Amino acid sequence: MEPISRPASAGADRAPDLAPYRGQRFVVKLGGEIMLHAAGLDALAADLAALTQAGLQVVVVHGGGPQADALAARLGHTVRKAGGRRITDDDALEVAKMVYGGSLNLEILGALKRHGARAAGLSGVDGNLITVTRRPPTRLRDPATGGEAWVDFGHVGDVAAVDMALLELLLAAGYVPVVASLAADAAGRLYNVNADTIAATIATHLGAARLFLLTNVPGILRDPADRASRLPVLTPAQIAILTADGTIADGMLPKVQNAVAVLQAGVPQVQILDGTTAESLLLRSFHHPGLGTLLLPDDEVLS
Repeated sequence: MEPISRPASAGADRAPDLAPYRGQRFVVKLGGEIMLHAAGLDALAADLAALTQAGLQVVVVHGGGPQADALAARLGHTVRKAGGRRITDDDALEVAKMVYGGSLNLEILGALKRHGARAAGLSGVDGNLITVTRRPPTRLRDPATGGEAWVDFGHVGDVAAVDMALLELLLAAGYVPVVASLAADAAGRLYNVNADTIAATIATHLGAARLFLLTNVPGILRDPADRASRLPVLTPAQIAILTADGTIADGMLPKVQNAVAVLQAGVPQVQILDGTTAESLLLRSFHHPGLGTLLLPDDEVLS
């Protein structure tokens, strides 16, 4: 995919520069941190609207971890996590439904509407988009003790089946689907699903040209305490080394694991970007591929 020149102005004036990407599909996953910054979310919505106005097909997938944690705290619920993933008990599932499927989905829809994009709010339940099975107890290493223990993640679902029909209809009609990270099993029981997993699944089944993962860091960092230690380009082989030595850990680990699976399934690029900046980096990344961390297949040579 060839980079194109930086557009001179904002908004719809940028759209003609995206002509080489017309008709291609992109999945943009938003972490909950992005939605804590009103100015950044508005700038991102403007970029998303510009992409769709230029004829690109875009699906947005969102989580909402910080917002779920905040509501849980207000309700007096204890938030538990293991291996960088949320444990979803009965209370946590109710919070997830209120936050992911409710308030945050609507906020994104409102931001897109302000910039002229036609958006439709969904979850994995709509149109049987994502069908899951309950995650079985999983044996995980405890970083504090170095030992291993079985973890029951509760109402957390793993993807079992996918039906892209509804997304295909919406994209063909010019809508921006905004998908919350909830899904159901074959019996209709609701589950919390990792948003990166849903984004990876959709990107793979839609044949996306690129999956964007917008988070609260500049990319994958060699030193998590140093934002200037960003690694601009990585391959799965390099990621395996960084995972083994502990450089990639905590919440970044499941994100990167999903990204590698996406590359191995045939999506040519995954890009991790900081989504908390006042000026959105999404549109800029089409003209400046060196932003964030770009993940490429092992045999890819970046020109």
